[in-house]
Amino acid sequence: MNRPLYLLGFGYLAICGAVVLRHRAGPLRGPEHSPVAASFGGSAGEWFSSIKPYCNSVEVELAQRQHPAPATLGGQGYGAACYALGGKIDLARATLDRLPAVERAQAAAIVFGVGHPVADAGDDRSAGPIMELVLDYIPNHYMALYHAGMSEYALAQPALARKHLKAFLSYYHENDGWTQNARDVLARLR
Repeated sequence: MNRPLYLLGFGYLAICGAVVLRHRAGPLRGPEHSPVAASFGGSAGEWFSSIKPYCNSVEVELAQRQHPAPATLGGQGYGAACYALGGKIDLARATLDRLPAVERAQAAAIVFGVGHPVADAGDDRSAGPIMELVLDYIPNHYMALYHAGMSEYALAQPALARKHLKAFLSYYHENDGWTQNARDVLARLR
């Protein structure tokens, strides 16, 4: 007869204990990223490693405002790459354009290095604009031409796909899977 009251009492104690423990542990928070140092003193690559979790469409602008990239060629290249990963192509372009003209291609090569795994993974919606950005600064980058062409083909942009894949074949002469894929897509576009 007292058993339900005992169960109710133990349940109440368990809830109170959970509230006390939670209060001592602090407020509940969402998933945490590794912290980015307020005044970063490491290399551009280390900066990028720490900020990369924030290189998404929601957090990229605030993260870079609070923790700007190092003011080096590499830092600005990685900063542009972070914006590009977050889909902020205009901000990536503005970052590259603030560099001296002779350094822009080098920084765009960093953007390519960061965006290439996205293209290799087959994310055409994300990779296409990144590869187009790279091509604005390195027009003869054969892998950017290939990935831009494949992305445009997948996104039903035949004229651009044709243009980029033909340019890819003019620069790249190995007889391998990339060449064969480019030729196959060009044949389908005729």
